[in-house]
Amino acid sequence: MSARDIFHNLVRLALQKDGWTITHDPLSIDLADGQLQIDLGAERLIAAQKQDERIAVEIKSFVAPSAISEFHTALGQCLNYRVALKLKEPERVLYLAVPLATYEDFFSRQLPQMSIHEYQLKLLVFDPENEVIVQWIN
Repeated sequence: MSARDIFHNLVRLALQKDGWTITHDPLSIDLADGQLQIDLGAERLIAAQKQDERIAVEIKSFVAPSAISEFHTALGQCLNYRVALKLKEPERVLYLAVPLATYEDFFSRQLPQMSIHEYQLKLLVFDPENEVIVQWIN
């Protein structure tokens, strides 16, 4: 099992505050040639539709010296996880969880913005100080 991100428990709590039920910690995806582990799986009931909304969340702290290097890693992981989810759990939507300061400072730059658009990356922006989700970006 890989090491948990420093914000793992905080994002888990923020999701629960937002009405999500954590169903997997981690969410394991079994493939013929190995297993992938996405940080969290969650769901919530949408009362108006009487359906479950299911997500998978990959959490990244972006505390290393090179944000661009961490972004390359996170993007690669997310793309691979989306392929695996499409195969094994196509109803789940994958989100990359990033801290608010990282979103404001790094994700506003040209390359991250172009990559988010090109790869249709979904983001969950969280505030580590207040332990809440501040924005869902679809």
